[in-house]
Parts: sequence; C-alpha cells; structure tokens
Amino acid sequence: MVLSLVLPVVCANVAVETRHWFAQVPPVAIWALGLSAILGVATYTLRAATAGAALTGALINAGLMYATSAYRSGPWRTAVVPVLAVFLLAFGATRVGRSKKERLGTAERRMGRTAAQVAANLGTAGLVTNRLLEGWAGGQQWASRAGGTHTAFFALGLAALAEAAADTVSSELGQVLGGRPRMITTWRAVEPGRDGAISVAGTLAGMATAAVVAALGALAVGGGMGMFWLAAAGGVFGLLFDSLLGATLELGGLLNNDAVNFLSTLSAAVVAYVLVR
Repeated sequence: MVLSLVLPVVCANVAVETRHWFAQVPPVAIWALGLSAILGVATYTLRAATAGAALTGALINAGLMYATSAYRSGPWRTAVVPVLAVFLLAFGATRVGRSKKERLGTAERRMGRTAAQVAANLGTAGLVTNRLLEGWAGGQQWASRAGGTHTAFFALGLAALAEAAADTVSSELGQVLGGRPRMITTWRAVEPGRDGAISVAGTLAGMATAAVVAALGALAVGGGMGMFWLAAAGGVFGLLFDSLLGATLELGGLLNNDAVNFLSTLSAAVVAYVLVR
C-alpha cells in the first residue's frame, strides 16, 4: 500500500520536473537524473537495496533535487546531500555488530532493502516536496512565514529524512550498544529487536542522527537555523512516535513495519508543519 501510494506520485512529479528543467535549465535535469542514477547503482552494487528499491530511491532523490534546485546553484546545494547522509548513516549502522544481530535474528537481509521499505522511509519526503503540492500551497501564510513555499516544504521533507535516518541508526546501534532494551509503553525489559523497544544509547544515537541530517540539509540549501530546528524537532518526534506505534499497533498486528515507518516519517513532517504555523 505504501509503495502504491508513493511511486505513482513520485514518478509523475519527476516526469513533470524533468520536462520543466530541460526546457528552462538543462544542467539541473542532467545533474538530478545523473546523480540519482549513480546513487541508485551504488546502493544496488553494495547490496544495500534490491534493484526495485534502488530505482525507487533514485526517483525520490531526483524529485527532491528538483525541488531544491531553485535555492542555490550547483548539485551539491540540493537535497542530494541529506539523502546521501541518510544512506551512509543507515548503511553504516546496519553493518555495525552484524554478527550479533544475526545471532539475534534481527539483521537486515543480505540483499538489502526492498522497494516498499525505501518508499516507507523516503516516500514522505518525496510526497511533500512535489510541484503540485507546492503550487496548491503557494499562497498559504504559513509557507510565507517559513521563508517561502520551497523552503517551507523542504523543511517538512527534511524532517521526514531526519526521522528515517534516526530510526534506522537508533534501532541498529541500540541492538549492539544499548544493553537490555525496554518497552516505551510499560518500561519493562524485553529482548533486543522487539517492536516498540528502546534503549538509552539507541535513542541518543537516533537523536544525534536526526540533528546531523537536519544540519546537513539546512546547510546544503541555505535554510538556516530555522530549517534546522524544524527538521531536527520533527525527526526526534517521529523517532519516538515510531517506537510508540511499534509497541501498540504493530505489536497488535494492525500495522506492518513499512506502514509504521511511513507513518513515523509523516508524523515528523506534520510536527514540522505545526511548529512553523
């Protein structure tokens, strides 16, 4: 369901943006498509993602690069910077203590993430930064107060990216460094890898990760401290909300992990939206 929601919107947005930028500023389209393709091939080659997942991630990254190309000139002044940070932080965290995670049965698949998993983690950022949504909100006062429509919507997308990275790092490092985790709802000690379980070390690592992604994104596009705080606050909220959903709806069989991840990134964007209003 998450993939079917995200992929059509992202594909349509990339198609519209590609046509627009090739007609107006061709180098923007070349860089967006080229760097996205390189990132997709790299994730597949490193076995961090399946072929479908790599393609999905490349499309979402292209859309995010298009959405931020109006800020500052140059490909490294776009959303590719925080997206790359999310990938590197998540990839590194999944490799830390892999033998222990394999013994626990919580290690990520050898072939990497699926397209649905990528859509669940990056989809919200792709959805809230598409041209149609920005056009609808062009006259909204909240967007004007955030420094303009583009800036406002990327702040929401950056919050979602910060949450996605924070959740992965928190979970992966918490299993290795965090000792005995506890359920976020009851604070009872449980086995590592349990849905809704958190540890102090894992949570702190996740918060730090959210701050890093938020800082890199704000720095890349020149969003300033305002964008940083919005994205970081949204990312940290989403991190805790993810654990709450895991301990309740996921543990009860009402949601799967992809749905929980998508809703958590969405909650991060919503919190950033509420704060900017």
